Amino acid sequence: MARSRPSMRPALARTVMLGEAFTLAAASAVHGGWLVAGHAHSQARTAEAVIATVLVFAALETWRRPAHARAAAIAGQGFALLGTLVGLGTIVAGIGPRTVPDVVYHVLLLAGLTAGLVWTVRCRPD
Repeated sequence: MARSRPSMRPALARTVMLGEAFTLAAASAVHGGWLVAGHAHSQARTAEAVIATVLVFAALETWRRPAHARAAAIAGQGFALLGTLVGLGTIVAGIGPRTVPDVVYHVLLLAGLTAGLVWTVRCRPD
């Protein structure tokens, strides 16, 4: 018996993206030196803030136009995933911050974004 793909649930996609955006905003605040002293890095702060903003706009699009929720979620999470891969690349290259918390955060964020994107792509549009 073939399993049908789950239907896109805009509220769930919105919740996932807003959660991802929140963690990126917190990381941006850390790299701004506002939450944890000694971890300031202006380029990381800016990149994380931009990615968080894109995710918020994608989440808002799922609310504003539910029929386009799947496309908005794929675009938002795809952008965030690409940005996170760039962040990991800068860590590996020695350009970005290289603390253990930064590496762990990026790996966990990468796993979460990948899971969210895979779920979104596997959903059938409404």
